[in-house]
Amino acid sequence: MKRFFRGAILVWLLVVVATFSASAQRYFEGEKLYYRAAYRAKLIPNTEVGEVTVETTSDTLAGKGVFRVRGNGRTLPFFRWFFDMNDTYHIWVDKISMLTQRFECDIKEDKYTFRSHYDYDWEARRVHTWSQRRQDTPREKTMELTERSMDAVSLYFNLRSVDLRSFREGEEHLLDMVLEDTIRQLRYHYIGPESVKVPRLGKFDTMKFACTLGSSEEFSFTDGTQFFIWITNDENKIPVMLASPVRVGEVRCYLRKYEGLHYPLVSRIK
Repeated sequence: MKRFFRGAILVWLLVVVATFSASAQRYFEGEKLYYRAAYRAKLIPNTEVGEVTVETTSDTLAGKGVFRVRGNGRTLPFFRWFFDMNDTYHIWVDKISMLTQRFECDIKEDKYTFRSHYDYDWEARRVHTWSQRRQDTPREKTMELTERSMDAVSLYFNLRSVDLRSFREGEEHLLDMVLEDTIRQLRYHYIGPESVKVPRLGKFDTMKFACTLGSSEEFSFTDGTQFFIWITNDENKIPVMLASPVRVGEVRCYLRKYEGLHYPLVSRIK
């Protein structure tokens, strides 16, 4: 069950993305999105157990103007006696090239802690990673990058570059995800348009995607499992819902509230 909490937040930050486009606008200062993570099973009603907040601000890094994105996943107060999770992720993105310059994460889950950061060197097409579990000796590694390589939070925001004219229904695409000290593949394909009901917000016109994350020991509930993402069919391209099966039941994450959107949310059906 504890893997469910960790996995729900991770998978929500690994939402399906489109072909990499450095010039596309994906970050908007002042935007803030609030999500809820819920568990449901045959004999268990939909139960909200966690929350995810993603917000974008302006910052500077090495003297350059950047967008700073903060994502935080937290178990709701009632469930913290069972599993107290507080995971925080940051990325810094160059405002001109729209390329991520740095990634940081700080994982706190009961007594388990994990920290890591990545520094991207796009000129050399390399990423330098540093990670440490609990009080273990830190691990450092340098890996080769491709144009489709990104960390989980950058993948989330690359949704802004989706151009449906480049998709064919059912056609498979691949992306490389920098995760700790390895690069794993994310496979995804576009299923088609769909109207979906989001709890407390109503119906949305969306684009539905299916994706699969490559196998791993840490997050086994996604291994070989296809999960689904619904993205608003408007200029915002906000992920409004995710559904993923777990060993018993299903994880659902959905949009609860939003602030500072750059475009009108015309996909919302009143």
